[in-house]
Amino acid sequence: MSEASKQFWKPGNMLYPVPAVMVSCARDGEKPNIITVAWSGTVCSDPAMVSVSVRPERYSHGIIEESGEFVINLVTEKLTKACDWCGVRSGREYDKFREMKLTPYRSDLMHAPAIEESPVNIWCRVEKTERLGSHDLFLAKVAGVTVDERYMDEKGRFALERTGLIAYSHGAYYALGKQIGRFGYSVKKKT
Repeated sequence: MSEASKQFWKPGNMLYPVPAVMVSCARDGEKPNIITVAWSGTVCSDPAMVSVSVRPERYSHGIIEESGEFVINLVTEKLTKACDWCGVRSGREYDKFREMKLTPYRSDLMHAPAIEESPVNIWCRVEKTERLGSHDLFLAKVAGVTVDERYMDEKGRFALERTGLIAYSHGAYYALGKQIGRFGYSVKKKT
């Protein structure tokens, strides 16, 4: 018999940790904006698809809905303060790129800029919007990915583990820790 004791809580989101990402977007004729999102993820590999969930009252929601595009920018330890700031300030009142001294990175892929300081930019086109309740889910196809060449290793592999990515868990940001295994390590034959 187990001696563990458990409490029952009302339904809630306790799926942690999650990536903390900065989503950039732009509306024609206006300054680009950045929203911090903790609810994002991969939904399909072929075709490459991702999702982000945004509250309808957020300034970026209308931009993404109207433009049909956004860029997911992965966040490093160095970008954590900007990530947090962009999540608690509204683009209605602030130019977040200027305030956080971030550089808009332009591409022929779409009007919305990426964040140059981010090591990975995932360029997305909205395929479908699901109205779910407190948040709307933007389901998007990946139009392309840009990576910072500083993280390419001598074999031409992108060394994501060297970028210093962060995760968000229950109200706090964490630096990702040491590797403890690779996919399939539990069944790999020893040589």
